[in-house]
Amino acid sequence: MACLFGARLAEHADVTLLGTWPEGVQALRTEGIRLEVEGLETRRSVRVATDPGECAGARHALVLVKSWQTRRAAVHLAACLAPDGVALTLQNGLGNLEILTEALGAERCALGVTTSGATLLGPGRARAGGAGPVHMAAHPRLGILVGELHAAGFAVLEVEDVESLLWGKLAVNAAINPLTALLGIPNGELLARPHARDLMAAAAQEVVAVAAALGIRLPAEKADEQAFEVARRTAHNRSSMLQDVERKAPTEIDAICGAVVNAGRRRGVPTPVNFALGSMVQALVEGWRQATP
Repeated sequence: MACLFGARLAEHADVTLLGTWPEGVQALRTEGIRLEVEGLETRRSVRVATDPGECAGARHALVLVKSWQTRRAAVHLAACLAPDGVALTLQNGLGNLEILTEALGAERCALGVTTSGATLLGPGRARAGGAGPVHMAAHPRLGILVGELHAAGFAVLEVEDVESLLWGKLAVNAAINPLTALLGIPNGELLARPHARDLMAAAAQEVVAVAAALGIRLPAEKADEQAFEVARRTAHNRSSMLQDVERKAPTEIDAICGAVVNAGRRRGVPTPVNFALGSMVQALVEGWRQATP
């Protein structure tokens, strides 16, 4: 996602990618961002940093790391974000805004949701997936960034209830990501398997039930149908969680299914499907952790 946003913004803004993956950093420094869109690859040069001090005074930051990396990213942002700067999270799952707010203060944090996707093809190289708008809450410090995103071709929409959209995306993520990771298949293949469709629907409906208990109404009337539509629209995409599993990297399951289960417990709402999917992904991760010292 950093490659997707970085490549498109590079023509309209001074972009620095701050990260810690050595191979990715080296590839970006030597070749720039390589972004494939509809079979055509473009390259965009950007600045790359591993030390927050190298980008001190940043006015805007897009937080696109995995949810399990948010706390580390928050520490880095505390060292480089300008006093009047703002960090916009467009991440999956729940809890990211709260972690950022704890480190940066509420006035320097903003919540957004995007349904755009990208597949990591290698260090510094990605393929753009399904395109979607960027929804965000109104924030007095985001004006310049909104203009740059528009110029880069992103549809940006300001909304009053971003939390509703966040939970709507959570329902889609819970329905698609763990199943694709466990079955090792792209999004669209889920729709061809009746039992997978049933699990998708059940996982999404549990998110709806938990959200309702919290007084949150999701944007789509039927979250399961929304999940089916996203899987159809991104049929060839390999979900971010599947990509994590294929690389034997940590997943965002705690911020997706785990967050649904925890919120359900607090409100007395049963979430057996999300519990089962989350536990199976965790068991998968435990398998290779035990095999690798």
